[in-house]
Order: sequence, then C-alpha cells, then structure tokens
Amino acid sequence: MQLSIQHTTTYRFVSPAQYGLQQLRLTPKDHNGQSVEMWDMHVEGGQIETSFSDQNRNTVTLVSFAPDATEVTIACKGVVATGDTAGMIGKHAGFAPLWYFQRSTDLTRPGPNVQSLIKDLHDDIEEDLPRLHALSARVRETVSYEIGRTTSQTSAEGAIEIGAGVCQDHAHIFLSAARALGHPARYVSGYLMMDDRVHQDASHAWTEVHVPSLGWVGFDISNGISPDPRYVRVATGLDYAEAAPIAGIHYGAEGEAMAVDIQVAQQ
Repeated sequence: MQLSIQHTTTYRFVSPAQYGLQQLRLTPKDHNGQSVEMWDMHVEGGQIETSFSDQNRNTVTLVSFAPDATEVTIACKGVVATGDTAGMIGKHAGFAPLWYFQRSTDLTRPGPNVQSLIKDLHDDIEEDLPRLHALSARVRETVSYEIGRTTSQTSAEGAIEIGAGVCQDHAHIFLSAARALGHPARYVSGYLMMDDRVHQDASHAWTEVHVPSLGWVGFDISNGISPDPRYVRVATGLDYAEAAPIAGIHYGAEGEAMAVDIQVAQQ
C-alpha cells in the first residue's frame, strides 16, 4: 500500500518570538514492511539548523525561529510504501541495547495500579504473544478512550486512576505492564490511515514488545490489533518524551496559538 501523508503545524504569536528552537521527529523510518519513497520538510518563519539520528535511530531535525517571528509553519509531506507483516518488525537493531527498553521512566513507572493490572497474567498464560494480547485487552477494559481527560504529562499510574485516556495513555500503561512482566518494550509515534476520513485529529501512538522468538512485535492498544499496512512508523523511544513529534522552547512570544493539520490517504 502507498500512503500519502501531509502534516502541517503552524504557530502564531500575538507578540514576536525573540528565540525559538524546535526538535522534530517527523521523518518516517525505513524498515521491514515500510519504505519511505519521498519525504520533504519545509519551514516558513524559521530555518532547519541540522538533523541527526538519536539513540533510537530516529531522525531528529532542529528548527530555529526567525528573529521577531509572529508565525512559524512546519510542513511535511511524503509517500510511504507499507506492507503487511502482522505487526512484526523483526530483530533488534539500532544504537540503544535491548536492555535499555526495560527501563522505567516517570511516565511508565509501575505502581500498585499497574501491578493489579498484571496480577496472575504471567501464571495464567504461558506463551508470550497470547499473554501480551491479553494484556492489551485488559488495558482497554480498564481505561476507556476519552479525549480531554489526560495530558501529555499523565503517567501510566495516573491514567489508570482516572480510568480514561487516549492512545498515548494506553501505550504508557502497556509499556509499564509489559516491562514489569520482563519484556523490553518501546513507544511508537506515527500515523494511522483511518477508514472513514483523510483528515486526522492527531498523530497516533502504539507500542512494540521484543519477543525472543520473533523480535519486535507491534501492539495498537487503543484499537486492539497489531499494526497493518495502514500504519506508518515515525519515531520510537522509552515513552512519549523520547518519540514526541515536536518538542522545544521559545522566548518572548505571548498569546501563542497552535494549529495542526494531518492528512493520511491511500495513494
């Protein structure tokens, strides 16, 4: 399948920004089942300073704001070819060792809520894949999908306490629980082509777990499936903070407004 993607983020300020630097993880990866045929990034009201590969082999692009900018637009577009691998990415590769993905973070640190979620799961189900799919189902049953109940700073424990969240929260809970069960696991940010529309409300998030006999295997907790050709992997990390599409700082700008337009369609 060939997917056409457009992702535009626009910042507007009432008073000019004196300084701004954004860290972008918006360039999809080539890997088993995914090939980037074309990808372009264009910036208005600023400029691309440099790009590099981080410890997760994400392409990170640094963009600075132009002096006294009142509007900055970051526009990405491209075409990505995807295939059906049943969610399997394959053997581990990259700069970070496998044990790195068993680390907890502030967003994924397990507490009593996560421990309750995985209670008896290891004893009841012997094989890795059925156990992980059962864990995915438990997360969905415990935390309903609701927009506006959590923020990007909500932890796995916090989302369980609230009982509601979005794909980011589902991913953090699953990561916390999978690591507590002894699995290396990582967060994935990217795109999902919806069946009923081209314009998307936001980018998507899911997870990957390393299974010894298979390598990395994907789990979309919010939708209860493993990724198929409608999914485009962009960045991976221990949690949202390591795979966030856009993060950064700016000074002097007041009255900030941000608009995001994402379109994903089969070409």
